[in-house]
Amino acid sequence: MPGGALAEVSATSDVNNIEAPITWKAYLMCAFAAFGGIYFGYDSGYINGVKGMAYFIHQQTGKPYPGPNPSDEEKAAFALEAWRDSLITSILSAGTFFGAIIAGDIADFIGRRMTIIVGCTVFMIGVILQTASAGLGLLVAGRLIAGFGVGFVSAIIILYMSECSPKKIRGAVVSGYQFAITIGLLLAACVDYGTQDRMDTGSYRIPIALQMLWALFLGLGIAFLPDSPRYFVKRGKLDKAADSLARLRGQPVNSDYVQHELAEIVANHEYELQVVPQGTYWSSWANCFKGGLLKPSSNLRRTILGTSMQMMQQWTGVNFIFYFGTTFFTQLGTINNPFLISLITTLVNVCSTPISFWTIERFGRRPLLIWGALGMLICEFLVAIMGTVDGDNPATVRAMIAFICIYIFFFASTWGPGAWVVIGEIFPLPIRSRGVGLSTASNWLWNCIITVITPYLVNPDKAYLQAKVFFLWGALCTVCFVYAYLLVPETKGLSLEQVDKMMEETTPRTSSRWVPHTTFAAELGMTEKGTLAPEIVEDVARKGSVV
Repeated sequence: MPGGALAEVSATSDVNNIEAPITWKAYLMCAFAAFGGIYFGYDSGYINGVKGMAYFIHQQTGKPYPGPNPSDEEKAAFALEAWRDSLITSILSAGTFFGAIIAGDIADFIGRRMTIIVGCTVFMIGVILQTASAGLGLLVAGRLIAGFGVGFVSAIIILYMSECSPKKIRGAVVSGYQFAITIGLLLAACVDYGTQDRMDTGSYRIPIALQMLWALFLGLGIAFLPDSPRYFVKRGKLDKAADSLARLRGQPVNSDYVQHELAEIVANHEYELQVVPQGTYWSSWANCFKGGLLKPSSNLRRTILGTSMQMMQQWTGVNFIFYFGTTFFTQLGTINNPFLISLITTLVNVCSTPISFWTIERFGRRPLLIWGALGMLICEFLVAIMGTVDGDNPATVRAMIAFICIYIFFFASTWGPGAWVVIGEIFPLPIRSRGVGLSTASNWLWNCIITVITPYLVNPDKAYLQAKVFFLWGALCTVCFVYAYLLVPETKGLSLEQVDKMMEETTPRTSSRWVPHTTFAAELGMTEKGTLAPEIVEDVARKGSVV
């Protein structure tokens, strides 16, 4: 028998008995990983304020400071050029795109936990370079390297939480990651607000350097948590998988709860390997794209669903507010303190996200995405119409800001967490790390594309669309609404293995009515003693040992 295999694994045919009851220890261990969202959010958010700081603009462009009581034209002219603004903002996303793609392979080789630690280390190296920068070159290099670290962590944190969390709270735990992102954005806005008036390098170096604290805390903390039991099953180390499950569920290794859940994971993995056999390294990548486009359970369909889900999240346009909000509010002309308005929108984002902890488990993923998209598109079209028709009226601008806040509320309580939850649930174990990595890379690719083109849409020396840009975001949110209705399945309350079965037997529009009716252990074979067939255990251990 290959090393790492167990002599026998107790199994069950009862679909309601494949997971241990939830304990506070299990909840807190899984929830800690969500802390990774803080440094993701902080890194995304601090650049918004830094680009609007007078000292930073003067240092990067050499433009003289505006005199006292400057005109609107002088204020608009004292800004980063479109190409420089685009490069500084988007280069991070370029790094995260490649980091997320690489992360899947690394997570299968050294484990989910170690990949997160490596990502934190790479990120801190990038932060050091950014902090030391006094010009464009080193700043861009530092953001590119930091982007690789963010790509590692943003992809694998979702994978880790989805594989470790109990099914009844998996949506809430992964939503906690989005909540941590919003806290990071808020912290960045607060720090930017506090340093904006400094007329030295501390104005931008303080917000940059603080990022190292979040990465250090996450990297050190997660070193004390167990790795994903599904990672160990994929590698054929079933004894370590049992130990990991026991720690995560707060149960003894020989507990029926631990044994039954492990049996289901092992049996599901064996089933998936029978459907799509292992092969070479490149063929294992090709497995992500196998199957028919019209078959909801095919690997190709799941990969397209995951990557397009993250694309749609970016298409909502919310990062326009968080990346370019300070610049946009300045352009409105009637706002005295655009930094304060950016802080308010970030605070709305933070306060709205925890609502999803309850709603995503009470109503499900699919309804949140459908109704969230509808709410966002209505708000965005209203902002665009008001700004185009009466954008010079201070009362109208205040109404626009109110609807922008309502729009952020809809995003933060629906698409913000919902997209991350779904991509962590829809992939089978053999391709899960790569599927989540590709999906996260798609998020960052579209993040990069949007941050590259947005300055050309709104900067005074380019298209200068001002509020009209919300017609674009509203149209894209309309696409998100149709997409969610037609293509997103309901995964609420199911184990990751049950999600596989549900996607085989339903369509997205009928998925909410599906209920589990058997276990993979019962389908593939159980002995008279109630254990998983030994040949299944041996086969998974043998195949995993050569990965």
